[in-house]
Amino acid sequence: MSEIIDQITQAHRAVRTGNGGGGDHVTRRVLIRRAYPAPVEDVWDACTTAERIGRWLTPVTGDLRLGGKYQLEGNAGGEILRCEAPRLLRVTWGMGDGPASEVEVRLAPGDAAETLLELEHTAVVDPEFWRKYGPGAVGVGWDLALLGLFLHLSKGGASRPDDPVGWMMSPEGREYVTRSSDAWGDAYREAGAPEAEAAAAAAETTAFYAPPPPGSGPAA
Repeated sequence: MSEIIDQITQAHRAVRTGNGGGGDHVTRRVLIRRAYPAPVEDVWDACTTAERIGRWLTPVTGDLRLGGKYQLEGNAGGEILRCEAPRLLRVTWGMGDGPASEVEVRLAPGDAAETLLELEHTAVVDPEFWRKYGPGAVGVGWDLALLGLFLHLSKGGASRPDDPVGWMMSPEGREYVTRSSDAWGDAYREAGAPEAEAAAAAAETTAFYAPPPPGSGPAA
């Protein structure tokens, strides 16, 4: 197993359900926790400094301080709700016209010079969307983002690939996405989802992030 693919096994994933958002909409929380080979202050700096965020995630603009607003290029934007260096960051997370969700990042010292990072994404999710994709819809995206953070922190400040979408279409990228989808399917089962529902959601998520090449037939 390559070092990249092995990163899937380095994270703990969990799925939680909260109070409703009206009708049959309910609050869903996906959580991912893993260790990074860097001290807390360095991980905090990588997660909150515009120049470094652009190297492992995507370029960001805005007023990166408490109460300020940010925009990730081609991705989400929102407001910084809490910023307690070097331990806690909470932001709203919005894309398009849909309701904004919230993302909270918590840091704590781990063994030796490691840092434990815990990311929790909370949203009121359309029930049909949740039934189709489950937690992997956002979970795979966070696995990809936190892989970028690992490479940045462990490879001397390395940047993300010039063509992240192209990498996801490569054999290594496809395997990473598939294993990530399956890992979120496991977390979904552990949260009480029926086996068939969790498996179908994992397959749909894999096909969304890494659709099969033209002429290859249906996804496995």
